[in-house]
Amino acid sequence: MNEFSIICRILGSLYNRQPQDPLLVPLFTLLREGKLQQQWPLEQDELLTRLQQNSDPQALAADYNALFVGSDCKVPQEGSRWENGPQESAVRAFLQSRGMPLSEAPADRFGSLLLAASWLEDQSQEDEVQAQIALFDDFLLPWCGQFLGKVEAWADTPFYRTLAALSREAIQAMRDELAEEGEEGEG
Repeated sequence: MNEFSIICRILGSLYNRQPQDPLLVPLFTLLREGKLQQQWPLEQDELLTRLQQNSDPQALAADYNALFVGSDCKVPQEGSRWENGPQESAVRAFLQSRGMPLSEAPADRFGSLLLAASWLEDQSQEDEVQAQIALFDDFLLPWCGQFLGKVEAWADTPFYRTLAALSREAIQAMRDELAEEGEEGEG
């Protein structure tokens, strides 16, 4: 698994799963112990330190639920609920055309799209970079700035405000990397 995939998997999991989810225990342990910074490929030490200082899963549960859970949540994760977001059926069709196995859960969730980017990276098909560029440009970037801005504005905990800032920088860095890889592939 390369750096791109690791970033997408970590960020996608933090948005997609409740903070007290047993699958996130190892990630929160790395974070609390300051060991995530050692493995994080981007220069985001200040943001990672802020995450570390505010990373008690039990204290984050209420904020996560208010932000992301239920039809009356403050910041819906489904792109189809945002003005410039993709329709769930379009995301599902795109991912299925790439061979990605999908559950019944909405495919257009912010965290799910990041996890899908990781999956595309890990599949290493010949046109993976173009597929990732399409995922970012068509399904994630048109609405993620608005989504992350709302997370920053509505989060009660410093953790989710910091996670939004970290995500914004990381998504831009990954998209820039994809552009460079795409140019190399064309050259």
